Amino acid sequence: ENQIGDEGASGLGSALANCINLSNLTLQLYRNQIGDEGASGLGSALANCINLSNLTLYLGSNQIGDEGASGLGSALSNCINLSNLTFDL
Repeated sequence: ENQIGDEGASGLGSALANCINLSNLTLQLYRNQIGDEGASGLGSALANCINLSNLTLYLGSNQIGDEGASGLGSALSNCINLSNLTFDL
């Protein structure tokens, strides 16, 4: 259990977006304090990982509501090479 919030989740996503050859990623960020803004920011940043083909996100037990889930999903729809996606919200 950590205390990662919206700013931390968005920052993590921004850093990962610089990993241009990233193709497989599993993020276990459950039981934190990530809300709608952090989930959307994480998704928007990961959408820049153009080679991402396998993504697993464990985001359960956070504070992500409908708006955050929608923003995350919408952003990830831009991942044109994503073939395997697993969510735990």
